[in-house]
Amino acid sequence: MSKLTTRRSIRKYDPQIKISQEEMVKILEDATKAPSSMNMQSWRFVIVSSNDSKEKLRPVLYGNQLQLDTSAAMICIFTDLKKFEYAEKIFDQAVEKGLMPIEVRNKQITNITNMVPTLSNEGIEKVGLIDAGLVAMQLMHVARTYGYDTCPIGGFRHEKMAEALGLDKDRYIPVLIVSIGKKAETGHKSTRLSVDDITTWM
Repeated sequence: MSKLTTRRSIRKYDPQIKISQEEMVKILEDATKAPSSMNMQSWRFVIVSSNDSKEKLRPVLYGNQLQLDTSAAMICIFTDLKKFEYAEKIFDQAVEKGLMPIEVRNKQITNITNMVPTLSNEGIEKVGLIDAGLVAMQLMHVARTYGYDTCPIGGFRHEKMAEALGLDKDRYIPVLIVSIGKKAETGHKSTRLSVDDITTWM
């Protein structure tokens, strides 16, 4: 069995275990190697780890108080509706590192400049939800390589999340929360539908 398939959602962590900012940076750097639409990397993270910050998050949650109280951190993942503002920085870095010819960079920037006015916030958000899902799954697997476990959380008041954490709610759309820490219990195994149930062969 692949180690990837042994991941479990952990709800109770060792509250004595903390993750340093330096180590969290490494985890996020690895996680953000995930793919994203046009490489715009629309994911944004708020790391809620201090007691004061956790209290700001508490009323936003529908449940999941055990994860909040015992985890080293709650990683709140947002998608940025203004992600295209980073396009030049992203492509300039690619050119500087020899990963993209300047001609391709210029063409990409021109295409994005022409495209952005035609996009709705709803359309940008939908793509961002996919990007955030990809980075969240990679984050959960990366965390295990650092000796930590996680739990994805979608049960919270989405309309209140950004403001509770001091973000612009019109720009940053919450997608999910990933709790992270050293597990203090073994996660429950669960079943999955068979491939026959979910696959159509053509």
